[in-house]
Amino acid sequence: MRKVELPYSPDSSEAFGHLTNMQGFIFLDSGFPNIELGRYDIIAADPYMQIATRGKITECTQGNNQWQTGDDPFDVLKRYLGDNVDHDPILPFVGGALGYFSYDLGRRLEDFPAIAEHDLTLPEMLFGLYDWAVIVDHHEKKSWLVGQGRDEKTFDQWNDLIRTLEKPIAAKITEPFKVNSEITSNFSKENYAKAFDRIKHYIHEGDCYQVNLAQRFSADVSGDPWDAYLKLRTMNPAPFAAYMATDDGFVLSSSPERFLLIRDDYVETKPIKGTRPRSDDPKRDQELAEELSNSKKDQAENLMIVDLLRNDIGKNCATGSVSVPHLFAIESYKTVHHLVSTVTGKLAKGKHVLDLIKGAFPGGSITGAPKLRAMEIIEELEPHRRSVYCGSIGYISFDGQSDTNIAIRTMIWNQNKIYFQAGGGIVMDSEMEAEYQETYDKVEAMLKVLKLAQD
Repeated sequence: MRKVELPYSPDSSEAFGHLTNMQGFIFLDSGFPNIELGRYDIIAADPYMQIATRGKITECTQGNNQWQTGDDPFDVLKRYLGDNVDHDPILPFVGGALGYFSYDLGRRLEDFPAIAEHDLTLPEMLFGLYDWAVIVDHHEKKSWLVGQGRDEKTFDQWNDLIRTLEKPIAAKITEPFKVNSEITSNFSKENYAKAFDRIKHYIHEGDCYQVNLAQRFSADVSGDPWDAYLKLRTMNPAPFAAYMATDDGFVLSSSPERFLLIRDDYVETKPIKGTRPRSDDPKRDQELAEELSNSKKDQAENLMIVDLLRNDIGKNCATGSVSVPHLFAIESYKTVHHLVSTVTGKLAKGKHVLDLIKGAFPGGSITGAPKLRAMEIIEELEPHRRSVYCGSIGYISFDGQSDTNIAIRTMIWNQNKIYFQAGGGIVMDSEMEAEYQETYDKVEAMLKVLKLAQD
């Protein structure tokens, strides 16, 4: 492995914006300096291999070679990551897989009817294998370029890479982001209420305890997706944000939620359940945070998902290692307060990080409980498949380290349209008007980005 220190810049979007036109560009963005939780940014481009799953087939592309397999997508990704390299004590990522697992990849794990319309063209799983990457540590105020040499081009072009990266250059926005239509939802309020009532019926009948119901917004767009992302990260900075360029479109995420972190054998997941809007009035804002903190309904909703995730990570954690060190903490972001719990464990010997991810996928905070029945109900009631929304974006390093988000507050740019969704957990004592309004509270920043681009 080679590692060289680069000049540090507090804004990675400006320092490395000139890479956005490279094939396979990806930016895992910690939202620094606007978010206290932010620390590491990871920037990479030009993967030497791409792995994309559509339906029952996973297509692998390396150079001019392309082949297909019907094997389990998680196993395919594990195979091409190869054996773990030596762990770097400083860096969270030393090259490896960067990309996403879409919510709909869950169809490869559970068997349930295909009802919702499948209208987006992005793969259900998409990862590039990146031989080089830039890692920015905002706490230490240092940046590094790291390369493994698995792709022979990396070390052949090493000095050119350094010269390209050591001077900060912002991207040139050639065509500003523009919204060319009204913003519409796939749920009228009346139809949302019918779906809400149906979930209440299922809960009353004992089918489930909680179901996450989401509505999807969309609009016609044009211009530079990177310009849209820069506006989004300004409007709604988040510790698990991401920008990803793919052959089928772009993913723009400002997620506040961690799915799974793996450091050595330490495992952590931080489910969000419980939301209140922010207020410009400091006194009212504090009241809203305290209201959320003391809400028995939100605590019960959160605890259901904590129990689900304890079980999910327990499948691949050492016996007796799973614990809940933090329950019902308040995390405040630019537009909302969230109720967040922390579940930890120790990865069992002989288990791979992808075993852990597969065993917990998709994240319980965005399905409901029990998970399979909740997913069946979501499929029945939501008009469209979720695609990347409610899936997971992140990295799996060659040395076995990993961090992934829950892809909420996430925009999908596909075929000159942009899509984004928001949902909430429906439980027995949920009220329709409050749940419907919560979806708008959650998309407030994304709506602002689009409405500004309309003007």
